[in-house]
Amino acid sequence: QVQLVESGGGLVQAGDSLTLSCVASGRTFSGYAIGWFRQAPGKEREFVAGINYIGGTRYEDFARSRFSITRDNDKNTAYLQMSELKPDDTGVYYCAADLRYKPVTLEPHHFTSWGQGTQVTVSS
Repeated sequence: QVQLVESGGGLVQAGDSLTLSCVASGRTFSGYAIGWFRQAPGKEREFVAGINYIGGTRYEDFARSRFSITRDNDKNTAYLQMSELKPDDTGVYYCAADLRYKPVTLEPHHFTSWGQGTQVTVSS
């Protein structure tokens, strides 16, 4: 089991940048993948980006040019740097763990351990 705690959300204006953090505990952080997901009001949760244990990444199309996912294994922390934020980016952002042993591929359905989420609101 892992525990994931997100932080860094808030209210920003369109065009601003924001960095979310996800601190993990409970298992060796360097051995599993981390993903970021989001859920907008009235919509289903969607995959944003993922990073595997060796730093390989995957992004959804909407995130590829504006978002960056990184991890610091020494700090047991993953980050989602978001820039040029738009009102459509508003939602609750969750980090999640894929607890398979050292997974290389990043498949959204493999992320099964979740944090509580952090709210991001982008005003126009």
